[in-house]
Amino acid sequence: MSAVRAKVASRAFVAGDRLPSIRSLAATMDVSPSTVVEAYDRLAAEGLIRARKGSGFYVAPTSTPPLTLAEVEPRRDREVDPFWVSRQSLDADAAVLKPGCGWLPADWMPEAGLRRAIRALSRTDAVLLTDYGSTRGALALRRRLLTHLAEDGIEASLDQLVLTGSGTQATDLVCRFLLRPGDTVVVDDPCYFNFRALLRAHQAKVVGVPTTPSGPDVARFEQMLGSERPRLYITNSALHNPTGATLSLQTAHRILTAAAAHDLTVIEDDIFGDFEPERSPRLAALDGLNRVVRIGSFSKTLSASVRCGYIAGRADWIEHLVDLQVATSFGGPSPVAAEIIAKVLAGGSYRKHMDELRQRLTRSRRDVARKLQALGIEPWLMPRGGFFLWCRLVDGVDATAVARAALEENVVLAPGNVFSVSQTASHFMRFNVAQMNDPRVWEALRRALTSAAE
Repeated sequence: MSAVRAKVASRAFVAGDRLPSIRSLAATMDVSPSTVVEAYDRLAAEGLIRARKGSGFYVAPTSTPPLTLAEVEPRRDREVDPFWVSRQSLDADAAVLKPGCGWLPADWMPEAGLRRAIRALSRTDAVLLTDYGSTRGALALRRRLLTHLAEDGIEASLDQLVLTGSGTQATDLVCRFLLRPGDTVVVDDPCYFNFRALLRAHQAKVVGVPTTPSGPDVARFEQMLGSERPRLYITNSALHNPTGATLSLQTAHRILTAAAAHDLTVIEDDIFGDFEPERSPRLAALDGLNRVVRIGSFSKTLSASVRCGYIAGRADWIEHLVDLQVATSFGGPSPVAAEIIAKVLAGGSYRKHMDELRQRLTRSRRDVARKLQALGIEPWLMPRGGFFLWCRLVDGVDATAVARAALEENVVLAPGNVFSVSQTASHFMRFNVAQMNDPRVWEALRRALTSAAE
């Protein structure tokens, strides 16, 4: 393949030229004919050459020019908005450090368990590898999720559960079902930045309620429900993103009382729940999946590559959401992804993996917090679990300026205002403690703080 590419690049072969026959190239390069067949087939799949039946292989009439660096890298001068951290983190190459991203490093994930599950797929029925999945998703995984929900005190049946392509898709489906353009949605301030991005796509009016260490400011929440008449409230109850706060039982009770009084639906995103050392109150458990919709996935704990989410809610709503998912995705998540996750959950390895993760993260949160404090950066609180620290920067230092300066050194940070509806978090930043082991992160952060303060 390299030899043919070199000939094309040097223009020894030009568009339309016939390549050497399989046998002649095999003799010239002293390889087997099957090796040449494989190389030609791969080059044809790349679009560099084309096969003509009964005639041989030819250089393709048009070729794609090499990508320039500007086309490969994310735009660094884009506005620092809810898409900024996502685009910089997802599009960056392996050399870029990502203490602002929202996932764990690859070597923190259960690679051995995932590989075992993937190998087991080679022995499964061909139908799993080739056909569409069922509209509600794999039965085996849904049954395991019912057990998972029960651990949070949520009693549900199979008709109250549907699998989705991801946690984000689950939230999107519920928003598609419940919202119309112009509807008002309450989110925490600060909140997960992709909630803001998603609601912008749905043309919703977004209002923020201040976050406290025990959940949303309930007095402001109740006042907002009376004045704004929102259709929906989206939140993380356990290990809130980005603050790490945990909902108290008293706050949960008042939220549900206010929601019932104002006919408000709540989406409870529980994607970080498994990182808790002990389970905290869940709105879905207290409500019984009446006006609370539970969202979850395993992207943070198992794999962001093998994506699968779920929605638990009222059975009549799930019926509509199934139809909506068929309309938008023609069915549920990949059967292969669902099978991999189900196999990992089936053994005891997942529980052991999470126990080890929680212990490792406890150490990392403590160590990173100490190093941040040495730089004058103070955690807003010390979370019970998870991998985020929501921190206040040194007085007068703007987090966006720090993030832009760090990006020049290939370090992606998460400035506070990307999480804030009211844009009042300019001196805050979210740090992922699991992504801060490289000394280059700390060197870049020190320089970025100095640069932003000047």
